[in-house]
Amino acid sequence: MADQKQVASLLKRLADLMELDGENSFKVNAYRRAARAVENSRVALDALEGGPEALPGVGKGTAAVIKEIMETGRLEQLEALRQKLPKGLPELMNIPGLGPKSIYGLHSRLGITDLDELERAGEEKQIRKLPGFGEKKEKNILEEIRRYRKRPTRHLLVDALRVAQGFLDHLRGREDVTQAEMAGSLRRMKETVKDIDLVVATEYPVEVGNEIVSMPGVSKVISHGETKVSVWVSTEEFEIQVDVRLVPPEQFITTLHHFTGSKEHNVRIRQRAKEFGWKVSEYGIYDPDTGKELTLDREEALYHQLQLPYVIPEMREDRGEFDRNASDLPKPLTIEQYRGDLHMHTRWSDGTSSVREMALAAQELGYEYICITDHSQSLKVAGGLSVDDLRRQREEIEKVNEELKGITVLSGVEMDILPDGQLDYPDEVLQELDLVIASIHSSFHQDKETMTRRILQAVEHPCVHVIAHPTGRIINRRDSYQVDLDEVFEAAARTGTALELNANPHRLDLSDLNIKKAKEIDGLYFSINTDAHSPQAFHSIELGMATARRGWLEAKDVINTFPLDQLRKWLHGKKK
Repeated sequence: MADQKQVASLLKRLADLMELDGENSFKVNAYRRAARAVENSRVALDALEGGPEALPGVGKGTAAVIKEIMETGRLEQLEALRQKLPKGLPELMNIPGLGPKSIYGLHSRLGITDLDELERAGEEKQIRKLPGFGEKKEKNILEEIRRYRKRPTRHLLVDALRVAQGFLDHLRGREDVTQAEMAGSLRRMKETVKDIDLVVATEYPVEVGNEIVSMPGVSKVISHGETKVSVWVSTEEFEIQVDVRLVPPEQFITTLHHFTGSKEHNVRIRQRAKEFGWKVSEYGIYDPDTGKELTLDREEALYHQLQLPYVIPEMREDRGEFDRNASDLPKPLTIEQYRGDLHMHTRWSDGTSSVREMALAAQELGYEYICITDHSQSLKVAGGLSVDDLRRQREEIEKVNEELKGITVLSGVEMDILPDGQLDYPDEVLQELDLVIASIHSSFHQDKETMTRRILQAVEHPCVHVIAHPTGRIINRRDSYQVDLDEVFEAAARTGTALELNANPHRLDLSDLNIKKAKEIDGLYFSINTDAHSPQAFHSIELGMATARRGWLEAKDVINTFPLDQLRKWLHGKKK
């Protein structure tokens, strides 16, 4: 039976393809609302009293569609649309600035069916003639097409994790599998991965291999041997290669370490082993002269044997981990140290839940505090709050704080930094709030000097505590804007302004490399937040924490690890 994520994914895809086909917005929006309702349901779909119709905004027709997906894992209406629409049309949704509605216009008016035809129409200056486009948008589309073509075919970390976890859950349920783990760049939690590597310990590789090639989602078998099985796995949104190494239990640890990488880290490990008279490979660690072999039950034992401090997978990139003693390596940041999320949205702007619902969900996660940061007034597309709305929301927050015990809800805002660097509210309004986040949501293509000056104005403002998603990138979709990050880092440290690591899986901004660079500056703080628009999105904090570990952050660097009293003191210090 399809789970909630699968149901929501198919509903979203159906809405997109319907809009590509020119369907009326009422029907399209009904399916989008249903997808959100499914995602936000805290009760499993098969446990809902009254079935899917019990979900808010879901009527009989949409409920029947949900039931079809739950029971069959597919949707006939969606399959029919796939057959009807030109094969290359859905790919155009990967171009930033083009949504299903505008793509339908391009298709119906210019006959565009794929990326090549879109590019040709732009080069022939046909797009600018259409209502709602114009010369500037045409040029932007052409530029985004060129960027899209240059991008490597790599998958988001969150997508690869979902596929890998499905494999691991399946394999770990077998009695003939003793251990199974992720390896490769996925285990190192890189923001994108090319493929999925798994390592499985078993004394029955033939039987386990036969199981792998017949698993749900496997669309093609690339190779099928006793030590390695490679398959293509297809999901609704993408296709990815999965390589599974099948090894005897006694080789599991060294194989896992070897295939976790990185290559550069492994080279240093082999060099170190040679100094001690050992040889390390995927098959084990042994003395090449005597043949004596060590059996390891955990990776820590390998590092101990080589008189090295244990290095967590996220740090195995040969970026200095071999140049420090154990006491000098950062103490890995853990989810247990995380006390509260400081960037989220509610129904007051473009979120899907109330202040109370977000607070209750955070309380279930054991958080000490959260901060509500809906959008500011200029971002009308996201339902930005007027000054009056902001003050009324604060009243609601106060009521929630009176009602709920064990968690504190802070009042805040995600405020737009306007194109000229001005902030979206006057100072007297900002001073009423507990926390102010500043971010950019427009004019992404400003030159480096203008963009840097724009961000610095916010960094240096006494009411701004955090700069959100500082480079503006959307992984695989939108490049970072041009900005002198060195200047921003220095100014943030000087003014006591934190920089965000936005844990949204499409952002992870700041990146691990930028974090590691910024961490070298004394006095610079970071804030790791999910930018959640629903309670379910809180779970992406794990991606943010992993990225922080890749950037060598420790609890002392991150304001979300502060107890509430310390956080309030830090916030008050910036206002001074």
